[in-house]
Amino acid sequence: MAQTETLAGISLTVSDVSGQKVFRVPKAPAEATVGELVQSLLAQMNLPANDTSGQPLAYQARLEREGRHLNAAERVGDALETGDKLMLQPNIDAG
Repeated sequence: MAQTETLAGISLTVSDVSGQKVFRVPKAPAEATVGELVQSLLAQMNLPANDTSGQPLAYQARLEREGRHLNAAERVGDALETGDKLMLQPNIDAG
């Protein structure tokens, strides 16, 4: 990763599962965890905190470039690159 990315932050595009809400993040802090980034985006994107039965929703981020879900403990600067696209989706527990 380039030193300038670390200092300036990483530019990302984030969407919800439906693709209806798209949010641009001009400077995601490289030292933050993916979990911290996701939590900060939920309110900004006005995504629901609870499901239809009132249970709290936990969201995960899917990195389109690699086609995988990011671990909440991964550092933004280690997992993401400028221009990456993330999709936030709630964890669905069956049963």
